[in-house]
Amino acid sequence: MSIKVARQRLKTLVADLEEHSYRYYVLDDPEIPDAQFDALLHELIEIESKYPELVSANSPSQRVGGQPLDKFTQVKHELPMLSLNNAFDADTMHAFGERVLDRLQTEQEIEYVAEPKLDGLAISIIYQQGEYHQAATRGDGTTGEDVTLNVRTIDALPLRLRGKNIPPRLEVRGEIYMPLVGFDAYNKQAEKNGEKTFANPRNAAAGSLRQLDPAIAASRPLAIFAYSVGVSDGWDMPATHYEVLQQLQAWGLPVSSLIKRVQGISGCLNYYEEIAEQRAKLPYDIDGVVLKVNDLQQQEQLGFVSRAPRWAIAQKFPAQEVVTKLLEVEFQVGRTGALTPVARLEPVSVGGVTVSNATLHNMDELQRKDIRVGDQVVIRRAGDVIPQVTGVIASKRSGKEKPIPAPTTCPACGSDTIQPEDEVEIRCSASAYECDGQRAEAIKHFAARRALDVSGLGNKLVEQLVSEGLIKSCVDLFHLTTEQLVTLERMGEKSAANLVNALEQAKHTTLPRFIYALGIHEVGEATALGVAQHFGSLQKLQQATTEQLEEVDDVGPVVAKNIQEYFSLESNQELITALQSAGLEWPDLEVLEPENASLAGNTYVITGKFSELTRNEIKASLQSLGAKVAGSVSSKTTALIAGEKAGSKLSKANDLGIPVYDEQQLNKLLDS
Repeated sequence: MSIKVARQRLKTLVADLEEHSYRYYVLDDPEIPDAQFDALLHELIEIESKYPELVSANSPSQRVGGQPLDKFTQVKHELPMLSLNNAFDADTMHAFGERVLDRLQTEQEIEYVAEPKLDGLAISIIYQQGEYHQAATRGDGTTGEDVTLNVRTIDALPLRLRGKNIPPRLEVRGEIYMPLVGFDAYNKQAEKNGEKTFANPRNAAAGSLRQLDPAIAASRPLAIFAYSVGVSDGWDMPATHYEVLQQLQAWGLPVSSLIKRVQGISGCLNYYEEIAEQRAKLPYDIDGVVLKVNDLQQQEQLGFVSRAPRWAIAQKFPAQEVVTKLLEVEFQVGRTGALTPVARLEPVSVGGVTVSNATLHNMDELQRKDIRVGDQVVIRRAGDVIPQVTGVIASKRSGKEKPIPAPTTCPACGSDTIQPEDEVEIRCSASAYECDGQRAEAIKHFAARRALDVSGLGNKLVEQLVSEGLIKSCVDLFHLTTEQLVTLERMGEKSAANLVNALEQAKHTTLPRFIYALGIHEVGEATALGVAQHFGSLQKLQQATTEQLEEVDDVGPVVAKNIQEYFSLESNQELITALQSAGLEWPDLEVLEPENASLAGNTYVITGKFSELTRNEIKASLQSLGAKVAGSVSSKTTALIAGEKAGSKLSKANDLGIPVYDEQQLNKLLDS
């Protein structure tokens, strides 16, 4: 390829890559699969490697570029990056609205632009002649740090603006954040590697931008939303803030899809409630909403006070992170015997909910964070997630705080604790039905929808049955009578009779469900189905060696050892015999050799709603014929099974040219 041809091909590749990035990050409407995008990028890099003189600073290949810095340099903002005044209730919002009307000397309702307030890091980005030039943090509002190389690594940020009428010089202001999925994945990997984890996504975003090595920043899953314009030379700006945002999006910058024009303070308050309801489901953290007067001329007329604009306000949600005192740590016993430390706290309001307990996950995390009784600790609650202790304020220690020793005995039954090799959990050495702490959890699991599926037997009722002494194991469930059940609080004769009937129906189950219901450590639904199909009968499974168990797909040495040890215990053998004597039964499965399994070697994905079968039933049917069922569509997918209201998986299947079967075609597939 001559340099002339290479230059032209490079121009085409850059344009294509920028277009596909725009569709993916800004429009959320990708046209090509990731693999095809990667292939285009690979071709670009190959040409640039051969002709390095053709490489531009803002080429898509240069996301990770530049030598590590010794330190950050300071950048003075041409226009100050102001903070916002906060409102925490409707009265403050109404007062803000009255001040706006008074200063504008009008009684007409004001139009506002409402948007979610991301809990990230404010950033100023300069484009010159449409090309990415510089990025700086907010800092103190007047001076920030030059983070140009690090911000360049954010895939969602265009290095070259698209479209027409791009100003010669444009300052875009936005919020850099770390999506929740990326934050969780990063922390898990960091913990696995013995590295420092971040307390929350905001700290993760800030810490990533302050890396002196751009390659480290590039490895972090950062994203950005643009929310305003600072300096704009040579641009005849539109009349409203909303139109400014639409233009930024047209130039290729990501803008929140939740931005909305609303009328008056009542519209602002309604928007606040709408976003509050969506908050727990959003893929990123927000801590409130921002309301801005839409008319730019009115903004100019309102002006500024101190270091905040008079035309904007942030209505904050109740705090999601607070500090309180750790009174004590108790250990609770779960279904598998794992002892989980639970923090007992001085009651404190977090996110509008009073919290007095929080999870500490396991003893390893407790020791790693050096948490002690009496500490001032940081409590975090996101949405409906169980509150967590994320850190300690060591500077507030008095010296009277007490370290928390690992438990040597089970708090529920007094048995010795054990810590299996290669596990972080400390466990009770007693079996599930010898330990009061494990008993109720084991019975809940046994009766759960994906196990024996006992209709009407909820967690509260199981706890009540255990506490009243009516059941001591899952076997006792099948000997309950209506006369016993009606003695329970809030249990009438009809409900009691329904439960007895449900228990009778639950006796007729399947081998995979029964294996899963036993609650063998680390044996989930997929593993239970796999071993059931491999061995065909419970008797053969009970007699299997660890070597034979490892022949099953997805069963490794640890799970094989857990299964073999479970069936070798006499108490578990007696439990299974007692359940069968109580009437539990299931048909053996036909063991399918790979060559006889009609769907062996095929991989299917299931999405949407179906009229005849549930998705779990479809999955089991496909797997019983030797097929694999995956959770996401890829080039290796044989076909997508799509019911009503199929979503993004259907779009991706169409993009990849994957066959799509409706319910009628599924039935034909299973019948054949």
